Amino acid sequence: MDKGKAVMGTGRRWAVDFSDQSTVPSTRDILDPPGFSRASPEQDDSATSRQKKDAEANWKLQKAWEVAQSPFKNLMMMGFMMWMAGNTVHLFSIGITFSALWQPLSALQSVGKIFEPFKDNKVELLMPKLVFLALNLGGLALGIWKLNTLGLLPTHASDWVSSLPPPQEIEHSGGGYVFH
Repeated sequence: MDKGKAVMGTGRRWAVDFSDQSTVPSTRDILDPPGFSRASPEQDDSATSRQKKDAEANWKLQKAWEVAQSPFKNLMMMGFMMWMAGNTVHLFSIGITFSALWQPLSALQSVGKIFEPFKDNKVELLMPKLVFLALNLGGLALGIWKLNTLGLLPTHASDWVSSLPPPQEIEHSGGGYVFH
């Protein structure tokens, strides 16, 4: 069969035979151009997959740091809201203060779930978790400070007067006449 001619009668309407049956020297005798290497596709796939895994690990680490630093934004916003609420005890300031306490507590309880999508053998999550914990503990301290400025924490002796025993009598007066 001639090179490049369609094969007829094989059931396929358009088929071309590309097999090389010529007497021309093989292309393997020609040197490769500079910068070209005939690496096996398996080696290329393994290098590509390794690069993809490294890129994915870097992406996961970057996203873990973004999640770890996200409480800082919340901390600033909550501090501004507490400042705007003032130091008087009313519904708005109490709501803001308990919100400032609730958010860090719930975040501290769910640290494992928050960093679960970033788990990988190549990604070290200890430092992002520690930063996340420290910022949430700072938010919790901010909420406790606001409770204290509102006077809702029992930090003075007068806050505990009801639990003190009555003072012992030092003097007793008596006497006089008994009238019947």
